[in-house]
Amino acid sequence: MLPSIDRRAFISSLGGAAAVVAMTHEARADALEHALAAPLQKNELHAEPESMKNAPPPTVAELEAQIPTRTYRRGVGSVFVGAKGEKVARLQPLPAAPKLLDYFELRFTESSQHCLQSANKAKESGADEEIILACLLHDTVQTLIRADHGWWGAQMYGPYVPERTAWAIRYHQALRFYPDKEAGYEYPDLYRHLYGVDYVPPPYIEAAYQHARQHKWYSAARQVTVNDLYAFDGNKVVHIDLFRDLVDRRFRQPKEGLGNDNSAVAHMWRAMRNPDAPL
Repeated sequence: MLPSIDRRAFISSLGGAAAVVAMTHEARADALEHALAAPLQKNELHAEPESMKNAPPPTVAELEAQIPTRTYRRGVGSVFVGAKGEKVARLQPLPAAPKLLDYFELRFTESSQHCLQSANKAKESGADEEIILACLLHDTVQTLIRADHGWWGAQMYGPYVPERTAWAIRYHQALRFYPDKEAGYEYPDLYRHLYGVDYVPPPYIEAAYQHARQHKWYSAARQVTVNDLYAFDGNKVVHIDLFRDLVDRRFRQPKEGLGNDNSAVAHMWRAMRNPDAPL
């Protein structure tokens, strides 16, 4: 059975009824196929593909050999390129003064459900609000960039969240590669497929881990990894409504809107708002 589709939203995403009329039959078919497939492609890096379940993890050298075979780079943000090189979709515009939840709805579509499930897991485990907020936000920056997403995410959210929340987002990236049995964290099998079975974290990751391990907020970043989901439930849906009050209390929303407040990171939000800008 094909997934359902909101006809009005679909036509609007293509530029309105007049734009659809002007399209060729082939273009309409391509657009419809992309819209139907999009829900199945969300959260790709956070779900375990069937191919991984029965295949041995590759080596680092084998993964590097795949680089020239791709039409995309794995570190690029999801809003800038279609998954595995397919055509991108027309994005719905954000409100004039966009809020965090607007980005969740209209830009964080690939990582949102993963982050919502992680935050829900943290909430159910009794984590405090700063940790739940860190879990809610920790991977959303992958819309902008995947590589070094802990550092990018902490920078992007720094002006708007408690300092401990931003710190936890930054250092969860390094802590992912180091088990902590006492905290209940094991190295994810998914990473053996993504990074290579013989992968060794580079020196800056090791240094970040050692720094975080001795820091007073170590448990904050560690709780993000513990409540993260490395093969999340693709059939489960957690709604953002569950965290609206938390966002209102803990997220410093600029009245001008994210990207319009002239902060040191406003350009990061603007880049996600309009990723089709040519320069």
